[in-house]
Amino acid sequence: MKKLLKYFIPILFIISLLFVSCEYEFIVPEELPPVDTTVIISFDTLIAPIYTDQGCTACHSGSTSPNLSPGNAYASIVPGLVNLVDPELSTIYTKPHPDGDHFQTYTPLQAQDVLQWITQGALDN
Repeated sequence: MKKLLKYFIPILFIISLLFVSCEYEFIVPEELPPVDTTVIISFDTLIAPIYTDQGCTACHSGSTSPNLSPGNAYASIVPGLVNLVDPELSTIYTKPHPDGDHFQTYTPLQAQDVLQWITQGALDN
């Protein structure tokens, strides 16, 4: 009986630790506001600052293409990285997309704004 208790108690302890230590944290996706198609997205005031705020200009400021520094970003993005026929396939949208493969990504709201800007014709405004 002592031999049985000698193994039973440590096993019971380990099993109880497994049940107590498991904690599941469910990641709730960020709720995005609905897209207001009546609002015109400005490249200068909303899109260009994304690249500075996200730190993209640390690499993309002349030595690495595209040049996303202020004053050069639009000419480096349009037309080469924008697909006006199918905006969701635009490289400037897909590469830094939150689900994309670039190490620096947009926030979901920034991705929504970039897509809306492209959908509106990728204007230099």
